[in-house]
Amino acid sequence: MKVVAAYLLAVLGGKSSPSAADLKDILGSVGAEADGDKIELLLSEVKGKDITELIASGREKLASVPSGGGAVAYSAPAAGGGGGAAAPAAAEQKKEEKVEEKEESDDDMGFSLFD
Repeated sequence: MKVVAAYLLAVLGGKSSPSAADLKDILGSVGAEADGDKIELLLSEVKGKDITELIASGREKLASVPSGGGAVAYSAPAAGGGGGAAAPAAAEQKKEEKVEEKEESDDDMGFSLFD
């Protein structure tokens, strides 16, 4: 990731096609290790390509990746009577645990910054 960041910094700095030495200089200026293999791999992958097109292509690919919550995993009730009552009880127990955790995290050793 740091090699990609160095490449982008070089492009933003005015180099349309940064060299391995440019990237090593950028990484060295902040005390980061420059891995020659990763630099050469990146330069071979982006050779002859426009950086704005690469970024746009990456955004399109990331748009199709699901992110965020919304998915709820739950199991089907057992084949028999009374299976439906177990799920609400489990949800209620989770709520109680969350409340307890919050109470413990609110323990500020007897003083408050705002009192």
